[in-house]
Amino acid sequence: MTEPTIGDAFGEMIRDAYAVHIGAGRRPLAGGRYPRPVIEVIERDDGLINGALAAHYLSEPADWRPFDHRALRFCRGRVLDVGVGAGRSAVELQRRGIAVTGLDTSAGAIEVARKRGLRDTVLNTVDEFSRASVRYDTFLLLGNNLGLIEGPERAPAFLAALARLAAPGARIVAQGTDPYGTTDPVQVAYHQENRARGRFGGQLRIRLRYRDVASDWFDYLNCSVDELEELLKGTAWRLKSIDDQDHPYYLAVMELME
Repeated sequence: MTEPTIGDAFGEMIRDAYAVHIGAGRRPLAGGRYPRPVIEVIERDDGLINGALAAHYLSEPADWRPFDHRALRFCRGRVLDVGVGAGRSAVELQRRGIAVTGLDTSAGAIEVARKRGLRDTVLNTVDEFSRASVRYDTFLLLGNNLGLIEGPERAPAFLAALARLAAPGARIVAQGTDPYGTTDPVQVAYHQENRARGRFGGQLRIRLRYRDVASDWFDYLNCSVDELEELLKGTAWRLKSIDDQDHPYYLAVMELME
């Protein structure tokens, strides 16, 4: 079997999803005529394959889940949307008159976010961008992007990079998922295997696939609130509040310590 090309799988996917969304440009067609739905494929290191419609990255506020709306209420001052994707949250903040920058490592995602009207974008990693002189009051990690802290090995550096970009009194507003309420034997076995390897149970090792392109393998963390508090120890951030009205999904607000 031929291995996929390693590249910007998310960007390729979101470009096609946007083309389907607006009904113009390159998009997958069935029989060369009818647009196909664009599917995001997630491959996990235990062989599990999951798929989801990519259209949710382009959803309008009327179609958001309740915690997405509540998350934006925590935003204040200048906002950095980390992992901006197609700009779903950032474009809405901009519409409300909030100064927002969208940061992503996917060139395709940044391209689509700009086409959707997001004015201020950065194609870079958090670590590299943390050398910039700009300072932010709110860091937004929605769409389960608390997962970008990856795990215990990566979290200190990631959180330190945000602290370097932080104005006094800054906050992180992140949406996460507690993975441990499941009874699915495949998921329970994965959690157990992770712990046996010295990892958090919900510390995923995944890659994204789209058509003939795949991303590199990377860690992505689903964690409990207790695990999040453990990860914050020794960093510049403290947990301020948790909104778990939509359990197992939750919103975590973290504040920069004085």
